[in-house]
Amino acid sequence: MSTASRSREETAGKLLVDAPALEALDEVIHQKVRLGIMSTLMAVGSADFKLLKETLGLSDGNLSTHLAVLDERGYVKVHKEFRGRKPHTTAVPTEAGRTAFNGYLAALERIVKAAGR
Repeated sequence: MSTASRSREETAGKLLVDAPALEALDEVIHQKVRLGIMSTLMAVGSADFKLLKETLGLSDGNLSTHLAVLDERGYVKVHKEFRGRKPHTTAVPTEAGRTAFNGYLAALERIVKAAGR
């Protein structure tokens, strides 16, 4: 019996992909830069623009764009102020952002477990 035939027989009747888990992946968080932002914020709680920029290796414009998407979705709260004459931007995950991030991780775990069967 060929390897391909054996492989088909072994997987017959088994769920190869957890389709509901794939559907549960949040497209906003799934994007690489936004996943990095959310991961950083979940780890440290609050981060200023400089920390996020340096940690993730992003340009000012790229970080601003992705923070705006997360802010519009309600996943982060962005606070802008001036310290002296310099702008200072801080981001913090919202409760909705924390819930979405934890749901994203749970969906990933289900996908990984299904792939390991």
